[in-house]
Amino acid sequence: MFRSRFWVTLVLTIPTLIWSEQVQAWIGFSAPAFSGSFWMAPAFGVVVYLYGGWPFLIGAYRELTDRLPGMMTLIALAISVAFVYSIAVTLGYPGHPLWWELATLVTIMLLGHWIEMRSIYQAQGALKELAKLLPDTAVRFTNDGQTEEVTVDKLHSGDVVLVRPGASVPADGSVKRGSSSVNESMITGESNLVEKHEGDEVIAGTVNGDGSLHVEIIGTGENTALAGIMRLVEQAQTSRSRAQALADRAAFYLTIAAVAAGALTVGIWLALGAELDFTISRLVTVLVIACPHALGLAVPLVIAISTTLGAQNGLLVRDRRGLEEARGLNAVVFDKTGTLTLGEHRVLETVSATDIAQHEALRLAAAVEQDSEHPIARALLKSAGDRGLEIPAATEFRAMPGHGVEAVVDDRRLQIGGPALLSRGNIQPDAELTQAAEHFGSRGQAAIYLVEGARTLAVFAVADAIRPESYEAVKRLHDDGIEVAMLTGDSRAVADTVAAQLGIDTVFAQVLPEQKAAKIEELQAQGKRVAMVGDGVNDAPALVTADIGIAIGAGTDVAVEAGDVVLVRSDPRDIARIVALSRASYRKMLQNLWWAAGYNIFAIPLAAGVLAWAGILLAPAMGAVLMSASTVIVAINAQLLRRASL
Repeated sequence: MFRSRFWVTLVLTIPTLIWSEQVQAWIGFSAPAFSGSFWMAPAFGVVVYLYGGWPFLIGAYRELTDRLPGMMTLIALAISVAFVYSIAVTLGYPGHPLWWELATLVTIMLLGHWIEMRSIYQAQGALKELAKLLPDTAVRFTNDGQTEEVTVDKLHSGDVVLVRPGASVPADGSVKRGSSSVNESMITGESNLVEKHEGDEVIAGTVNGDGSLHVEIIGTGENTALAGIMRLVEQAQTSRSRAQALADRAAFYLTIAAVAAGALTVGIWLALGAELDFTISRLVTVLVIACPHALGLAVPLVIAISTTLGAQNGLLVRDRRGLEEARGLNAVVFDKTGTLTLGEHRVLETVSATDIAQHEALRLAAAVEQDSEHPIARALLKSAGDRGLEIPAATEFRAMPGHGVEAVVDDRRLQIGGPALLSRGNIQPDAELTQAAEHFGSRGQAAIYLVEGARTLAVFAVADAIRPESYEAVKRLHDDGIEVAMLTGDSRAVADTVAAQLGIDTVFAQVLPEQKAAKIEELQAQGKRVAMVGDGVNDAPALVTADIGIAIGAGTDVAVEAGDVVLVRSDPRDIARIVALSRASYRKMLQNLWWAAGYNIFAIPLAAGVLAWAGILLAPAMGAVLMSASTVIVAINAQLLRRASL
């Protein structure tokens, strides 16, 4: 709206300037004279006021209706005073009309608002970019195994679609056949490609790599993860923060002060015997230059940029106040399972007999377990896969309920099990393996044995593995001066082991779900501002109780709904990024607010003519330029937030 009106108004302003007697006198130019040329400037000035000034007049009406006068009220008042006075002079009242000032003022104000809107739209561009991620069509399998191309809105849960190499995933789904590497950076911020195999979930809008995937649809339209992200970003950008409320109050009081300053300006100059057109020009300049444009833009633009910047880095802000408060955190409480740890068992340590290498022992153990569905079996297989070990084939697999499993691998009959397996066969490991098993037990880790005949080849420490990212996450928080605590229902031995490895300051172990919120309150009672990070249903009360609730994106819907911020990547390092983003956003808000306020303290007296004795006077158009320049400076400063290091 502002763009089109600006260009039309700019064209209309040119003849207004050309046939203005004052402008002609200044530049020594004589405009073509003809019958009716006297009415050229008034005619174009009236059109400029009605057409170009219409958005400001309507905006002022809405502000006054809402009893919240602001920038639109001041602009409308300024151009209306200039318009009425110019009409009166044109019809015979003594003085000089302000048609050229009115036209240039409206034109510059439209340009300033156009620039402002462009800045906001650019800041909110992430939503548009997210919307572009979804393809328009998908290749769906029919009941007879053939394929058909359909629009994405025709997909339903249970449909199976073909995602070709390089194509975008049309909806949330699960891989039924095929394997590939998928680029999820546009959703999660994760730069590395993610391997997808049968049974893995894929997200709508992500881009398939070199492989071909058959994907069963599990979520479409508003039920996709992408749609959820868009809702959260939009919600955060429209939510009000404390800083925004402060800026709005400041803008309201500045409007009242500007009207008062304008009235005072008129009174003083008339008392000093100034001409009416001079006085009116001072009034218009004061009203224009005092417009709280920059003040009104200072916070919303930072909010829009920070939320989109967060979304691009896998940080979804559900409540603006949560992000705002993160700058003041001095304690972060992590849930253990699924947050600091993977939530899956792994082999954490291997101790083997002297004649067998540790990797060989793990390779053989994984081979024995490859036909088992037991959690221990999955831990051994996953750990072997993580280390890139080639798992040989096994034969004669047999489960021994309560004791373990056995199979033949490389012509060797091997058994896997816990202490019950040793008791069953009356097997006594050597001293080194026995000592290792006892050490594992003291740390709350399960000791799993690899046995051949009556001989123990190795013992494995199996437990929930710590996320590799957790080490850096704790370090970064410590570097920021933030205390790190861990909250878990696990045993004290397990909790202390994890805490010692990560360098965690405070440990709450063996905590029941209903007790988690009380532990948060305990820290708050010590005067600490606390963030809670969790992923499970039992974390929801603690997330709500904490000053800031941070939900792991891969967690339950309950936890996500309870959080102020959602970590899409389930990466604990993102907690430090939230703090960094909060601090950077707050700095930009303060800088913008101080600039906007400081500008008015300087500019309003100048506009009123306090330096008139020195020959320094601001024309209304120059006042509009300065006001617009102030707005542009605020916009540029807000855009610099994009360079923040997270």
